[in-house]
Amino acid sequence: MLRYTPAGLPIVNAVLQHRSQQMEAGIARLTEFEIAAVAAGEISSRFSQAALGGMYEFRGFLAKKSRNSKSLVFHIIDFRAV
Repeated sequence: MLRYTPAGLPIVNAVLQHRSQQMEAGIARLTEFEIAAVAAGEISSRFSQAALGGMYEFRGFLAKKSRNSKSLVFHIIDFRAV
């Protein structure tokens, strides 16, 4: 859901789910995880309209949830359907 910060910046919070098979030491390994994500600024409106459950490739960066937190949040810079 699109919302606005007190400074007027549009922002969308989400949880991204990942599932893939990776090779590690010559053995196939199933990798699954969820990560909190945020899209802020211009990308937020396009992201808020993306279909739920779709497959996307994201570009962005990881940062602490807050200054004193140990939790990470993925900040979405761009994305595309795959």
